[in-house]
Amino acid sequence: MTSADVRIGTRPLDADQPTCVIAEIGVNHDGRLDRALELVDAAAGAGADAVKFQWFEADRLVGDPDAIADYQRRANVANQQELLRGLELDRDAMARLVDAAHRRGLGAVVTVFNEALIPVAADLPWDAWKTASPDLVHRPLLDRLAGDGRPMLVSTGASEFAEVTRAHEWLGDAPVVFLHCVSAYPTPESSAGLGAIGSIAAATGRPTGYSDHTAEVTTGGLAVAAGAVVLEKHLTWNRNAVGPDHAASLDPAGLAEYVDFVRRARGAVGDGMKRSNPIEADVRRVARQSLRAARSLPSGTRLSATDIAVKRPGDGIEPWRLEEILGRELRVALEPDAPIREGDLG
Repeated sequence: MTSADVRIGTRPLDADQPTCVIAEIGVNHDGRLDRALELVDAAAGAGADAVKFQWFEADRLVGDPDAIADYQRRANVANQQELLRGLELDRDAMARLVDAAHRRGLGAVVTVFNEALIPVAADLPWDAWKTASPDLVHRPLLDRLAGDGRPMLVSTGASEFAEVTRAHEWLGDAPVVFLHCVSAYPTPESSAGLGAIGSIAAATGRPTGYSDHTAEVTTGGLAVAAGAVVLEKHLTWNRNAVGPDHAASLDPAGLAEYVDFVRRARGAVGDGMKRSNPIEADVRRVARQSLRAARSLPSGTRLSATDIAVKRPGDGIEPWRLEEILGRELRVALEPDAPIREGDLG
């Protein structure tokens, strides 16, 4: 599988293409469809390429309601089940969100958390699936989604490298992008570990991205420099709102800054090929040194090392060819410091 095989809508997730930015609306709609629709519009206005939602049924997802992560306690709820029940959206709401995304020219991505929801979700025109970081070890879910054939974004937060490569082996030739991730909300930029993007890409041969839980507008651009072909960034209507993810999110203005920095970073990274840039032509010509006459040299001179100087500008034979032209005969007379060119030699 090559990166060209993985797309969100018409957008290839490829190092040769503009970086795909996914605005993760997630549960920042607070269980309100109207707010979710507003966030779709905000994502489009900020320049994102796609939006993502989380689709779950609390009663199917949570076995021990008293198990709750510290960051989830920001929602001021008694337990995880109560939290998630308040953040559910039903199928009709999800259908409206997919449609809204497509009408705004955005890709639509969904995270599902169990196999029971896959047939229901698969009836909607999602452009890609995503699996949450804790489900990197949920092989039945991964296998079922891979069998659907749509692209998969597989997040890798709180995992060991061997768990990532094991999932890579499970998924075979499925169109998968792994997302480096740190499952802390928010993640300090100093703990982002962006070097893992290249490590995962090298080990799996798959396009690799970054699920960004920092609260910064700059980390995405740094991830692009580290090789990310797709970025996921949480979007909220208010970073100070009560809820589990708002504090690790950007508001619409912040997301617009984020996207702008990502685009600038992508332009600065280029295509990875080292070549002379047209904007360097003047410096290349003037500042490079070349072979020149060390003194007046009459026609017929058989060149020795003492006949040749190496000086600027670079309009003569390049110095790496010095040994090659020693002993060759001049066909023309040269003044001191005149460039020695191929046509001057017999």
